[in-house]
Amino acid sequence: MPENKKEDKEFKQRIRIKIRAFDHKIIDQSTRIIIETIERSDAQFLGPIPLPTEKRKYTVNRSTFVHKSAQDQYEMRTHKRMIDIIDPTAKTIEDLTNLILPAGVDVEIKM
Repeated sequence: MPENKKEDKEFKQRIRIKIRAFDHKIIDQSTRIIIETIERSDAQFLGPIPLPTEKRKYTVNRSTFVHKSAQDQYEMRTHKRMIDIIDPTAKTIEDLTNLILPAGVDVEIKM
């Protein structure tokens, strides 16, 4: 009779990297840099997985008082990507912490 299956499986560490930016060109460039770094350290990865773009819309009155129907609308888009690193080495983690990415990119790393 087989015992608990979780004991049989070897626990693999996983690092999840979430990347956010307002410009889609910058986020693609940053993702490419991160993937090249992961490939150099011979680690396995999944992604980049494009996550849904978050759209924030703002409506602002043009006039301060009378002209209520005169309004400007602005939209701010936040593009997101996700990369999973499966069973990373110490070299992978060290290389990722020393990365220099373009300005305007938010990188969140979860272990």
